[in-house]
Amino acid sequence: MSQAYNFSAGPAMLPREVLEKMQSELLDYGKAKASVMEISHRGADFMELAQKSEQDLRDLMGIPNNYKVLFLQGGASAQFSMVPINLLRGKNIASYAHTGHWSKKAIAEAKRYCDVNVVTDSSENKYTDIDDFSNWNIDANSAYLHYTPNETIAGLEFNYTPEVDMPLVADMSSTILSRPIDVSKYGVIYAGAQKNIGPAGLTIVIVREDLIGNVVENQPILFNYETQSTNDSMYNTPSTFAWYAAGRVFEWLKEKGGVEGMAKINQSKAQKLYSVIDESDFYSNPVAVKYRSWMNVPFILADDSLDKLFLEKAYEANLLALKGHRSVGGMRASIYNAMPESGIDALINFMKAFEKEHA
Repeated sequence: MSQAYNFSAGPAMLPREVLEKMQSELLDYGKAKASVMEISHRGADFMELAQKSEQDLRDLMGIPNNYKVLFLQGGASAQFSMVPINLLRGKNIASYAHTGHWSKKAIAEAKRYCDVNVVTDSSENKYTDIDDFSNWNIDANSAYLHYTPNETIAGLEFNYTPEVDMPLVADMSSTILSRPIDVSKYGVIYAGAQKNIGPAGLTIVIVREDLIGNVVENQPILFNYETQSTNDSMYNTPSTFAWYAAGRVFEWLKEKGGVEGMAKINQSKAQKLYSVIDESDFYSNPVAVKYRSWMNVPFILADDSLDKLFLEKAYEANLLALKGHRSVGGMRASIYNAMPESGIDALINFMKAFEKEHA
């Protein structure tokens, strides 16, 4: 049986080497004489694991010393609440860029805490383009500016970082660790783990120290960054297995040349797949070329009556989870860090053969 390639947008494919490593130590982790899922999060074995995981992430991303790294729960969706709770700091307005499904949800949640100034709105073009930054309507009184660098569903990705005189907040769930970023440009970066970090159940939050404290009153104590920071993300029992798995992924990334090396691979994978789509009259991608995602590649068949057959045949060829989101339709190939170039080649070969047979 040939290798199966999982193109799911999340929970996404994990590196095979990491899965094999975890399999080998699942029943007996380190010196614990027990599974990593069975040991105390406050015991020496897990504390050592947690500290190394954080340091590896700091090394990979070049996180400055004046930032805290939190290993939390609740997914990026919990951060839709935690960001305004922690960053409004006495103000009653925040600015948000609306460029897709997830930024729309973040905006809806923020409205429970403050007035929201929508600086740009890509819903008018069905999330296929991003307005030039010079046209954004940013309110200077805003507590922060929130944006989503990569919108997973539509495959719309920023090719620039907004420059503003206020804390910049980014939902990097589909961007983190795929390429180098300058963390110092951000007030808060958050990311659900289930795309480029590890299994679901873990959320990474990177927050500048001066933005910790002075939260909206009468909110859950777990939603206070200060609570999480002063307790090393262990105020309550964390997602220990997901934290452990993330640590193994960080080690794998270092072995692969870090985010610099991964960026070259990711760009190559995306360009190869987009080239096949663009050279075809059978497949198409609706997103403006300069804002196409490296991580999520949606494509549409010229005859959508063939969608079901395409998915059935793809599954038979061990190409999994290619169905596009219901709001977009068509197909979507999510090609995160763990997707090897051989997976892209297998998909391309299948697409060409399917087109030849059905065009």
